[in-house]
Amino acid sequence: MTLSELKPGSLAIVKSVQLSRHGQGLAKRLEAMGIVPNRPIRVLRQAWFGGPLHIRVGSTTEIAIRRTEAQMVLIQTMEATN
Repeated sequence: MTLSELKPGSLAIVKSVQLSRHGQGLAKRLEAMGIVPNRPIRVLRQAWFGGPLHIRVGSTTEIAIRRTEAQMVLIQTMEATN
């Protein structure tokens, strides 16, 4: 499952980041934002019409990423804990 498929409020663990046509540069950028293996991640909100995702990485870092970038992030879902 990819991050772009995760429903708002659901918690998951990052498994890996796939390389895309953007290459290593985008993967490094995601890593700099904290999207690394074994890190918890949660979708807070989804913009309408295929817009960006507002996500929380770890316990405090909140960022917005494009859905195409979210498709690169492979996750394993966990039970939501609010």
